[in-house]
Amino acid sequence: MIGQGVAAQSRIDEIIAGRFACRDFSGAPVGRGTIEQILRVARFAPSGANIQPWHVYVLAGPAKDRVSAALREAHETARDAHMSEYSYYASDLPEPYLQRRQEFGRLFYGSLGIAQADIEARSAQTAKNYAFFGAPVGLIVTIDRRLEVGSWLDLGMFVQNVLLAAAGHGLQSCPQETFSRYHRILRPLLSIPTEQLVVCGISIGRARDETRGRLMPRADVAEFTSFAGFEEQSATQRERTRPWEAETN
Repeated sequence: MIGQGVAAQSRIDEIIAGRFACRDFSGAPVGRGTIEQILRVARFAPSGANIQPWHVYVLAGPAKDRVSAALREAHETARDAHMSEYSYYASDLPEPYLQRRQEFGRLFYGSLGIAQADIEARSAQTAKNYAFFGAPVGLIVTIDRRLEVGSWLDLGMFVQNVLLAAAGHGLQSCPQETFSRYHRILRPLLSIPTEQLVVCGISIGRARDETRGRLMPRADVAEFTSFAGFEEQSATQRERTRPWEAETN
């Protein structure tokens, strides 16, 4: 899972490498206490000046069903009338990011047997987002629109903490930017104040197929990392400074 035949060195390594964006949940219930514990741990995400810019709306049962119904109706009847309040992707993606996005489309829709030219089938798959892919719990995450990009960095670390904490409870999750598109639907349903900007949703539950793992590849460390200074260390020194060994010494 981690790559190049290297076994996971700690439980957190296993959780990070084993997490994937689940898009097919069993619907098995998840209790409020579990979600509270996930959020109780996630709140310890790094936050510049301890601003803690996140707010979370937790949905389950009939409340989640009402939100899902409203979003699905908007998607089916008036999707072009809705758009996010922020841009997730650059309008002109440079390489290698454009190639990676195209590869995602081929792998994802290919795994579902959906041709890339089949607009109707792709739309139907997108609509499953708004039912939280069958998950018993859905989160809507917002941020105060008056904050700057640094607070978005904090928010991203909080969201990742939510995903990892869920995995620590044996649950899978899926972060979903597409909820931001329908902020005008969500705002009155959840009493979201005007200063709060809808950033994403998160589905949480148990995967229907627990054996199905990560579909998307990741670039090797050498492709995105530049090291400096380590050339001056001996091989023995490099081994001794591996973080998982430092933790146990």
